[in-house]
Amino acid sequence: MTDQAVEREVGRARLRKEDARLITGQTNWTDNITVTGLLHLAILRSPMAHARIERIDVSPALERPGVVAAFSGRDLAGGLGSLPCAWPVTEDMVLPDHPPVAVDEVRHAGDPVAVVVARDRYAAADALEAIEVDYEPLPPVLDLEEALAEDAPLVHADKGTNRAYVWPLRTGEGFEAVRQRADVVLKRRYRQQRLIPNAMEPRAVVVTPLAASGEFTVYSSTQIPHILRIMLSVVTGVPEHKLRVVAPDVGGGFGSKLQVYGEEAIAVEVARTLGRPVKWTEYRSEGYLATHHGRGMIQDIEIAATREGRLLGLKVDLIADMGAYLMLVTPGIPILGAFMYPGIYKMDSYEFNCTGVFTTRTPTDAYRGAGRPEATFAIERAMDELAAEVGLDPVEVRRRNWIRHEEFPYASIAGLTYDSGNYEAATDKALALFGYDDLRAEQRKRNERGDGVRLGIGVSTYTEMCGLAPSRVLRDLRYSAGGWEAASIRMLPTGKVEVVTGTSPHGQGHVTCWSQIAADVLGVPFEDVEVLHGDTQAAPQGMDTYGSRSLVVGGSAVHRAAEKVVDKARKVAAHLLEASEDDLEFKGGVFSVKGSPEARRTIQEVAFETFTSHDVPDGMEPTLNSEYLLDPENFSYPHGTHLCAVEVDTETGQTRIRSYVCVDDVGRVINPVIVEGQVHGGLAQGIAQALYEEAVYDAEGNLVSGTMADYLVPSAADLPEFVTDRTETPALSNPLGAKGVGEAGTIASTPAVVNAIVDALRPLGVHDVRMPCTPERVWEAVRSAPPARTAQKEGSA
Repeated sequence: MTDQAVEREVGRARLRKEDARLITGQTNWTDNITVTGLLHLAILRSPMAHARIERIDVSPALERPGVVAAFSGRDLAGGLGSLPCAWPVTEDMVLPDHPPVAVDEVRHAGDPVAVVVARDRYAAADALEAIEVDYEPLPPVLDLEEALAEDAPLVHADKGTNRAYVWPLRTGEGFEAVRQRADVVLKRRYRQQRLIPNAMEPRAVVVTPLAASGEFTVYSSTQIPHILRIMLSVVTGVPEHKLRVVAPDVGGGFGSKLQVYGEEAIAVEVARTLGRPVKWTEYRSEGYLATHHGRGMIQDIEIAATREGRLLGLKVDLIADMGAYLMLVTPGIPILGAFMYPGIYKMDSYEFNCTGVFTTRTPTDAYRGAGRPEATFAIERAMDELAAEVGLDPVEVRRRNWIRHEEFPYASIAGLTYDSGNYEAATDKALALFGYDDLRAEQRKRNERGDGVRLGIGVSTYTEMCGLAPSRVLRDLRYSAGGWEAASIRMLPTGKVEVVTGTSPHGQGHVTCWSQIAADVLGVPFEDVEVLHGDTQAAPQGMDTYGSRSLVVGGSAVHRAAEKVVDKARKVAAHLLEASEDDLEFKGGVFSVKGSPEARRTIQEVAFETFTSHDVPDGMEPTLNSEYLLDPENFSYPHGTHLCAVEVDTETGQTRIRSYVCVDDVGRVINPVIVEGQVHGGLAQGIAQALYEEAVYDAEGNLVSGTMADYLVPSAADLPEFVTDRTETPALSNPLGAKGVGEAGTIASTPAVVNAIVDALRPLGVHDVRMPCTPERVWEAVRSAPPARTAQKEGSA
């Protein structure tokens, strides 16, 4: 028998197991994959936002060197169905066909119109220019409000409307009633600009056919191999059991790879038609047109409150830009935010209304946070406006309205049950780290002097629903699938452990964290655990990675599966030790008999005895392997307080972040190093929306910010040093007590930065700056602002 002392892993700051391969170049990106006979795809995309295809001739491309085949949309239409939308949010939602390659009409710049197949990537790209296409221009549809007018040109003429759906939610006593008794009613309009995801690895797909059996292996840089397998079967007609989908090393996603793209379906169809393996890898500028965009909406917000700053009601009207088509979860993204506009606050009435609108732009879909950053931005901006209106400090007005820690679990006005939280503790800790009172004092002095460079302080207190999973909730929201997650634990005869997970990482550190979880439950060394993922053959069950669900749902499934292994091992250990199961203790990977510690077996020894099956209980199967499918009953609700200090030059409009402090509560932490990394990454993306990024279209519907020269992605040099910390209130909805962290930084940071900018300029009469808050927009806001009313109303008390 072996003595073993295994240090507890959960909560330990482990360096990531994944990083050695990444930093030494031993990775397996999709574009690295090469097989014998590989052909390359290139896709001709429409240069017009809206046009009828009068004529297309792909035959000249066949004369180019190295070209093997060329296809129009009509050539491929027989083998390809419409790309899927899995979220029909209302019974009467308008759902247009979405061909992977346009047949008769293009509806956004970048819509595919033809495909060339060649022996190398460059020959395929060069041959695109030989294809002849005649377009009849049609009017673009760009303005969200004008698109809803009766005489507006239509994106899908056969549907008779640009209105995709209307989705309402009304709770409480009714907003009209609270408006009548309110002392203060404020209306504000905010715009969420379109954002373009920028994963380090471009999208790519490789398809290898096995003609004899009709099987296909699809390698894709995807977040959702299991969902992709199902949907590719639907679109291509290839039976699901004949499809194997592999997500190899995936270099980031941020929601952009939570999608079933036309290029994946095209690659399957071309491989099937030619009987040859094919590869497509996007160019960065091509991806800006073809990868779905994020955000894109108009938010009309109305709040009613007392003169003491107590919220009475909230009314939200959204017009959400769907783009040209409804992709996998496009219509549901703004609906996710519906439940989070009330944020952490108590009120008597809440009304929400969302209108989805078709435009001739790239479709929108999930982008880090997916609906919840938009909601947090609106309520946190509105709370600052309320504070200014009633002459209260922005932190104080939040204190007067938030849910107190002793009130949890709390049924929110939007219908969710927040299981745990302590907003007071997170805020107090953040204020202390930030030096809030000293900064306010400095701000007052600078305002009194009339400094040209103004100091602004931004506050953002947030919560979010994540761990997207409860299948019955998804049913009620009309989502087409469940939200459970699967995990298996395989105890090998040598005592090593394989964890098989249905989640599919793309930079989050699943291998490290899942190893820590399994090692703790099983009492084995961290180094002895291997994690398998991202392959529908190796991990046949799963619902994949998005919505900060991996740890909360997938990690919890690993935990439960490991517990089942221990339960099975207990039966064998009791048999070997000739003791009752009730008399066994299990600690640090060792089974021992209570009162007789010398009678002991390690779990590794039990695993080997079970493998030999020489001496196991009658009827016992000769394995400790176990699996668990977990479907939580509730979401998880991380929360926190973010504080930002900016200096704004009123002469140039230049904004500099002087300091940034955040205190997040993500429940029980598995690995603090990974939590820090997720928070830092989220902050970068949220700050980017506030200050830098925007997808800009011209009057003809052309994307004019279509390269990294025009679309500003911040580097480390553009961002401040972050001060981060945590409080910890464990979740009650999962065995780990975890709450999710992948999107928290993005959700909280954008309003913190914009609130800081507006706070700096409020004494000059500015109450809003449209995102991104570029120097030009800040300068223009200062120049066009009306005189401020009084110092008391400045919101900088």
